[in-house]
Amino acid sequence: MASPIGIFDSGYGGLTVFRSIAAQLPGYDYLYLGDNGRAPYGNRSFKTIHQYTWECVQWMFKQGCPLVVLACNTASAKALRTIQQQDLPNGYADKRVLGVIRPTAEVVGNYTKTKQIGVLGTTGTVQSGSYLLEIEHFFPELKVEQQACPLWVPLIENGEYDKPGADYFVQLYLDQLMQQSPNIDTILLACTHYPLLMDKIKAHVPAHVQVLAQGDIVAASLADYLARHMEIEQTLTKTGDRSFYTTIDDTDTFDHHASAFFKDIVKSRFVDVRECL
Repeated sequence: MASPIGIFDSGYGGLTVFRSIAAQLPGYDYLYLGDNGRAPYGNRSFKTIHQYTWECVQWMFKQGCPLVVLACNTASAKALRTIQQQDLPNGYADKRVLGVIRPTAEVVGNYTKTKQIGVLGTTGTVQSGSYLLEIEHFFPELKVEQQACPLWVPLIENGEYDKPGADYFVQLYLDQLMQQSPNIDTILLACTHYPLLMDKIKAHVPAHVQVLAQGDIVAASLADYLARHMEIEQTLTKTGDRSFYTTIDDTDTFDHHASAFFKDIVKSRFVDVRECL
């Protein structure tokens, strides 16, 4: 039986992280699951996000994944800790679930000269305070400003990210962020959807401001994790297989949008994770 690395997202955004992971670790088998049928997660409660995320993680375990990466900031912010501390010890002690917030927080301070950074994310991620807590742990000297961008994910998932109409909403939230502190010199895109807006974001910030996506950061962190945890690495199969699943039955629509995120052709299969538990 295959033992792929599982990569989970509430929708399409995790594919930007998957792309970076597959580029840095090309030999492994991968299984991607997008919970598009219940997306977006950004405005849902902690309880609901944990329930949905844990259902999907358990389904991925049943498909043979010994390791699952929550390539979703909202799930990482609102579900990861409960999964790691409460769910895994009850029957899944041999499995591992990782997120995207800590790997990013571990390095983000290395990019700023002014010691002031901005974090752009969904309402759920911003309200959770997870980035404030994690960055404080690794870089207590940093001043961190946050800005929720509730309209960006709908724009992206409806294919409007490269249209002229998106510019207004990109500038709106960037202006609100920079008004909090004009000395911000590093902006973190704390949502895996947002890299599709990268060109527009860069066009609306000063030239000296760095804009960081998470894909390469998370991929490097995962490579380091596997090197340090050979008991997990050795259980993973390595045939280069990539499987894609979605919780919407319109797989053609998923494949169309997913291919834009993944920068390659995606062919998915529908799954109802609740029926499989």
